[in-house]
Amino acid sequence: MAGLETGLIAVGAGLAVLGGAVGTGYAQGNIGSAGMGLLAERESAFGQVIILLALPETIVLLGFIIAFLLIGNLG
Repeated sequence: MAGLETGLIAVGAGLAVLGGAVGTGYAQGNIGSAGMGLLAERESAFGQVIILLALPETIVLLGFIIAFLLIGNLG
């Protein structure tokens, strides 16, 4: 493979992880602040808040999967 193609694939893999991480951080910040407000009023909702905080992590995992698939095309 040519050098330019290899570099563009590596940049694409990095952008996949970066986009997932930034999006997840933004989502978890909003969910966490709302969840803390909910827990201040109703302590029994702890399990729901933890589940809602864990859901955006799948975005990062998908970004990693896409990055590994792209890096797999290098070899």
